[in-house]
Amino acid sequence: MAAGLTAGMLLAGSVQPVFADSDNLMDAILTEEIDDTELTDEETTEDFAEDTSYSLLRGTNLNLGSVKIQRMGSNEIGVFGLTQCHKTCSKVYLSLYIERKVNGSYGTYKILEYTANNATNLSKTLNIAVPSGTYYRVRGYHAASNGGLKESTSTLTQGIMVK
Repeated sequence: MAAGLTAGMLLAGSVQPVFADSDNLMDAILTEEIDDTELTDEETTEDFAEDTSYSLLRGTNLNLGSVKIQRMGSNEIGVFGLTQCHKTCSKVYLSLYIERKVNGSYGTYKILEYTANNATNLSKTLNIAVPSGTYYRVRGYHAASNGGLKESTSTLTQGIMVK
């Protein structure tokens, strides 16, 4: 027992407390900026992202909507959108909202809207020049109308980094 007390006293004597300056530490935490390159559940590390949404109920007109975004280079993305119908519809809609992450949240960067008359589908493939160093994603709106009935669905990809 005496040996245990002696060892304990020796260890206690060799421990030196360290006190951090709490004011400087708190200032550093509060002034730390959030980096837009931080990966969240909304982003992916892949070079592309896609989403497909089927009409909630088996629609009369609208079958599905699909969007895809792909990094093409350091300042370019490829965007694809599709609205697919079950049959020929009097009007088919496709809206693509390119969103860019700035200061930690996504906002609309560019809006592209298309319509087609008397069609079974509407698709667009585009290459778009964008500033690098942040994430981009595509939100899609897909709709089809025929005989006074309009059905719609929406899609949203994860964000991809454009370096």
